[in-house]
Amino acid sequence: MAIRRIVTKEDNILHVVCKPVEVFDEKLAQLLDDMHETLEKAQGLGLAAPQVGIRRRVALVDTGEEILEFINPVILKKSGKQRDIEGCLSCPDEWGYVVRPNKCKVRAQDRNGEFYEVTLTELACRCACHEIDHLDGHLFLELVDEFVTDEGEE
Repeated sequence: MAIRRIVTKEDNILHVVCKPVEVFDEKLAQLLDDMHETLEKAQGLGLAAPQVGIRRRVALVDTGEEILEFINPVILKKSGKQRDIEGCLSCPDEWGYVVRPNKCKVRAQDRNGEFYEVTLTELACRCACHEIDHLDGHLFLELVDEFVTDEGEE
């Protein structure tokens, strides 16, 4: 395993739609293992492949109980609403309030290509939506309705 460099918002890869994963092999497993190690070192709640310079539909989400591996994820259903502060490993020192669903159902593949579905709520749902946005070339900054600074709200 290896820790990968996390790119920042200026990098073009964060602003383009990622390509689907079609080959489930050792190279993909290595990417996932590296992303796990990178996420742990960065102490984040989620990480998407474009954040480490890879234009593929791969993301990790820490639910608090486990780290889910999403390959080619699709949000099937969203419900409810929550507004809370978000940040991003690719946007250091930037924080803001974002409205997201409070519950979502995601369909994805695991590292072996097997499909699965998971229903997430609250923070885990927020993280899944945030990471899947990365796969579509969007940053949370586009959704912020109020920025926050170290001194408090702006």
